Amino acid sequence: MASRTLHVFLTYFIALVWLANGLICKVLNLVNRHEQIVGRILGTEVARPFTILIGLSEIGMAVWIVSRIKTRLNALAQITIVATMNILEFFLVPDLLLWGRLNSFFALLFILIVYYNEFILNRHLYLHQKA
Repeated sequence: MASRTLHVFLTYFIALVWLANGLICKVLNLVNRHEQIVGRILGTEVARPFTILIGLSEIGMAVWIVSRIKTRLNALAQITIVATMNILEFFLVPDLLLWGRLNSFFALLFILIVYYNEFILNRHLYLHQKA
């Protein structure tokens, strides 16, 4: 039962990370560093609309996570998005990141949590449920 509780906790934690980054940081623009990052990469004239679109996409990711629809595809999408975003930021805008290039370490931790939750913990629960 502890595995199930951990899985549920991690699922909602992961969704909350996406929701907070999308809604608070990007859509509501309470952390304007995100818009600066988008502006530096895509251009300042499109920074706000693209930041909002990215934020809405992150909110959509949170909804998808909680929906539990196609969880493996979802986990792979999360891992790909976080890795791609952090590689781009590492090389293009390290000065705008909260922890500079160390952000990549936290991104890797998040990727490992997503991987563990879906491909280890969820698989373990699935196999024990079938037994």
